[in-house]
Amino acid sequence: MNEFLKNVSDTAAPYGTAVLWWLGQMGLMVKMGETVLCVDCYAAENAERQAPPPFPVEEAAGVTAFLGTHDHADHIDHPSWRVWAQKCPDALFVFPKMHRESVLSNGVSEKNCRGLNDGESCQIGEITVHAIAAAHEFLARDPETGLYPCLQYIIEGNGLRIYHAGDTLRYEGMLPKLRAFGPIDAALLPINGRDGARYRRNCIGNMTFQEAADLAGELRLHLVIPGHWDMFADNPGDPAAFADYLDAKYPGQVPCLIPERLAPIFVKARIL
Repeated sequence: MNEFLKNVSDTAAPYGTAVLWWLGQMGLMVKMGETVLCVDCYAAENAERQAPPPFPVEEAAGVTAFLGTHDHADHIDHPSWRVWAQKCPDALFVFPKMHRESVLSNGVSEKNCRGLNDGESCQIGEITVHAIAAAHEFLARDPETGLYPCLQYIIEGNGLRIYHAGDTLRYEGMLPKLRAFGPIDAALLPINGRDGARYRRNCIGNMTFQEAADLAGELRLHLVIPGHWDMFADNPGDPAAFADYLDAKYPGQVPCLIPERLAPIFVKARIL
């Protein structure tokens, strides 16, 4: 087994604990109890990537479910999903319901598909994954089907809640949706922002680091991790600026961790 994946397998996550590993970009490995979720893992080789794949695609093992927040290559990595559908035949695949056909085309079986839409949930072992619409520049809800192309996830189980924001801006009504779940123990938020130059070349954006810091402060997160800043030279973010702004505006209120790729992050359930 790959060394990193062996470390994931060997690391204990007893009740009241989640262990997270940042995989680069918005990739996150989440372990709660014996359940391992691999979210937005970008594992394909690409000459433009500034960080290596977290593990060789063909060596994937021990993953209970692969989750993708939207159909961009660094979030739903189709070449890798094709391999994982074969290498991990018991693993579930969770994704926005709008993209069901493209996921099925990767060889994922019907029984292993878990397509979700805003407000829907699925059970993975003892963990519940809740879906919330994401606004990757736009909410872009399909008027005929009511489906959203981009999602955020609340991962709830083992006595904790982990929030993976996918790629999103803040939008009206998003904060109440998140607050409805109750206290959040840790969150991975995109901080790379957006601008005209990126939009003109079809690189749609996310929260600025200031907007992400405000979301973290308003949610009173127990831990916030900045993401989506390291992978591509032409779509950067500044985690130090995020941490500094958060500290200036919400001093001592929201712990921030600038992550190191593949290093374990131990999260304890917050005491209410």
